[in-house]
Amino acid sequence: QVQLVESGGGLVQAGGSLRLSCAASGRFFSINHMAWYRQVPGNQRELVAGISEGGTTNSADSVAGRFTISRDNAKNTVYLQMNSLKTEDTAVYYCNAIIRMTKWEAAATYWGQGTQVTVSS
Repeated sequence: QVQLVESGGGLVQAGGSLRLSCAASGRFFSINHMAWYRQVPGNQRELVAGISEGGTTNSADSVAGRFTISRDNAKNTVYLQMNSLKTEDTAVYYCNAIIRMTKWEAAATYWGQGTQVTVSS
């Protein structure tokens, strides 16, 4: 079994900052790509930022310059530093990881349960 557990969400005023964490636990061979997505009611889940095993990053235009994704491979953890938060950033944020369970199996996608981020005006 693999578990992705997010933490760090909460309520913050516009202009403030939050740091999200997602730690993978369980038995697996390797973690490849990791990413943060977000979703609001009535909308599709959208990519916020992603990071490869080697550290190459990408992010949505709406958060570029404000959000920074990083990872600690030794801790099997991915982070999302969110600065200059806007009310439009309010959503449930989900951790995503592409994980290879064994040396002989293809990688598959796993999701965390989500953490609420609410930005007030």
